[in-house]
Amino acid sequence: MDEASHSLTRIAAAGDRLLATAAALTDAQAREPSLLPGWTRGHVLTHIARNADGLRNLLIWARTGTEVPMYASAQARNDDIEAGAGRPAAGLVADVRESAAAFAAEAATLTGYDWTAQVRALYGPPFSALGVLERRLSEVEIHHVDLAAGYSPADWPAEFVADALPRVADSFAGREDSPRCDVWTEGPPRQHFRIGPDQASAPQAVIQGSPASVLAWLLGRADGTTLTVAFGGAVPELPPWR
Repeated sequence: MDEASHSLTRIAAAGDRLLATAAALTDAQAREPSLLPGWTRGHVLTHIARNADGLRNLLIWARTGTEVPMYASAQARNDDIEAGAGRPAAGLVADVRESAAAFAAEAATLTGYDWTAQVRALYGPPFSALGVLERRLSEVEIHHVDLAAGYSPADWPAEFVADALPRVADSFAGREDSPRCDVWTEGPPRQHFRIGPDQASAPQAVIQGSPASVLAWLLGRADGTTLTVAFGGAVPELPPWR
């Protein structure tokens, strides 16, 4: 319960920062491109709101024991985002605020045992309800950057970066479609991650940077120009994070 309470506090703070950014957008700015190809800021904000609804469904599943899908289908998820993307800025902000409040209210009803219940998203293996909170925090923090409205990876809280970086780096370990790299973060403490195929050959590049800049590069939210490549050369291009 202490871990869940702490995570909910972090989610609320991240949501407040997001809402402050979104509330400053004009209707015209809400229709401008985001950092995500093909999506406007309105798409991003609608996605954040529908994500809150979907993850709330998983909390209901955990509390009741009755399966409640995150989304009816991938197509339904995409249709809902398209349908809401073109709304005025005030409507987008209200949707983000109200869906976040409903998510928080549902989370407040879960007991200690509920957080251990297994749920599933649209794709991937089951995970505990406590993992829902981790996913929600990542959605808010990462997509806040995607708004391209003044919030950057450098603004991510250190605790978020420290938690997310090992998890994201590990998702690249063993991937055959990724360049093989040794990645070091500036410290203290220094951290080392190896990404790309599992093989004994020398890495394609040895890369160093701040934890936030490394995380942003791995997530595809930065081009790596703030990173340093040992022995020169360009920062390799990564496949999409998944």
